[in-house]
Amino acid sequence: MSETIRIMMVEDHPEYREIVELAIGRQDDMELVSQFGTAERALRSLDDPGAEAPDVVLLDLHLPGMNGLEAISYFTKQESDLKIIVLTQSDQEADVLKAIMLGASGYLLKASTVKQLTEGIRMVMKGGASLDAKVAKFVMTTLKSKLPQQQMESMLTDREIQTLALLADGLVKKEIAERLNISVSTVVTHVCNIYAKLDVKNAPSAIAKAFKLGLLTLDDKG
Repeated sequence: MSETIRIMMVEDHPEYREIVELAIGRQDDMELVSQFGTAERALRSLDDPGAEAPDVVLLDLHLPGMNGLEAISYFTKQESDLKIIVLTQSDQEADVLKAIMLGASGYLLKASTVKQLTEGIRMVMKGGASLDAKVAKFVMTTLKSKLPQQQMESMLTDREIQTLALLADGLVKKEIAERLNISVSTVVTHVCNIYAKLDVKNAPSAIAKAFKLGLLTLDDKG
């Protein structure tokens, strides 16, 4: 990864692209290297050897042609290290769950502040999660409520679930320690245990793993 985070934006509304472009342009460690109005054009650009490859894609869901959810798997297949952050107006539960299942590293709403957006980008580049607070609360509450107690105990302890929920909320280890009234070293242990048990590297992957194991499905949402 270069020192400057290279960002691609896939968004069909020019006005919103301008807002994000201005926000990113004010960051010393970020550069908007490309922007497209459709997922098809964005995907084709990844095959261009002369184009600057992005580290992060900010992806809207409601696009003309191929929608954002369809595009996620194509992006990750073409560039396995590419981080996808869904940036959308939709807080529909099915969209959130499906995006995470498909491999999105983050899910932010367009109502997010510039600080939330830029910190979210930095967070996923460090291997963490970037979830809107409302989205994170829904996902983790759903995960905890849908898992039978026996399966919960065999997968993660209550404290590990609490830790994962706070990670998904965007808290760093020190903040989690303060929230749970435990030491930072204990938080580190919990995080290591979570990722080891689920064989994942970050919070969104942990949530996606729960779906893949059949512990939670979109059918449960009716």
